[in-house]
Amino acid sequence: MVTPFDEREEIDIRALQGEAEYLIGVGCTALTVGGSTGEGAGFSPEEVRAAVRAVATQTRGRVPVIAGAIPDTTREAVSLGKGAREAGADALQVTPPHYLFPPGPDDTVEYYRTIGQAVGLPIVVYNVVPWATIDVPTLVRLLDLPNVAGVKQSGGDIHKLSELLHAARGKASILTAVDDLLYPSFVLGADGAVAAILTAVPTLCVALFDAVQRGDHTAALQIHNRLVPVWMALSGPNLPARVKAALKLQGRHGGRSRRPMSVPSGEDVSMIQEALERAELVTVA
Repeated sequence: MVTPFDEREEIDIRALQGEAEYLIGVGCTALTVGGSTGEGAGFSPEEVRAAVRAVATQTRGRVPVIAGAIPDTTREAVSLGKGAREAGADALQVTPPHYLFPPGPDDTVEYYRTIGQAVGLPIVVYNVVPWATIDVPTLVRLLDLPNVAGVKQSGGDIHKLSELLHAARGKASILTAVDDLLYPSFVLGADGAVAAILTAVPTLCVALFDAVQRGDHTAALQIHNRLVPVWMALSGPNLPARVKAALKLQGRHGGRSRRPMSVPSGEDVSMIQEALERAELVTVA
């Protein structure tokens, strides 16, 4: 999910709840609050709780609410996780520590073990940070921890996703965040997706997943070819703001982003609109 901010850069709770309701209505089976597309790295602990509480109140148990945690210390991660749990989160999506000096494999395993024991919620390992990528052997070790429910494999690397799916088959849920390659990700066996493009155009992404599940690869390829230009238009600087521009063009309310993220230029918005038109998601002006 995006996090809508108002003109004072405060979370717009009503708009956030409106997005939650929309995403459930189009078939999303879980919601991630305060992830990277949701600008969660800039949340205060109080904002983590407020955002999670707002979405959990809106969803009323219809889908799991996953709270993003993007910390750099075990202490911070545990604190954020406990706050999210008290606010109604069903699970956590946790990045590894990543500021300049990522920990080694043993310390990474201990990091997730400690969070799981202290917070008591299922954890999705968010493997996204380019300079702190967790290798596949370490990910497999993490999947043996009792509170680790799965991995969200990101970073644009479908080769690593394929390797992980092969090594971890049957251990836990493996989710893709390779936005422009959701189709091959699902064919390889990814259990679902948590991704920026899904936030921007969920109807197509849900339809793609459903087509693969029923074995209709003709339809799946057609949907994939509609999605690729959308991702090409969204991918670039200020990604969350670009996603919010896509929402606005489709009549949804994503609000503004927090500085220093700027509003997309007119040229960027036109490019996004053209991609949405090609994907038959908005009417040609």
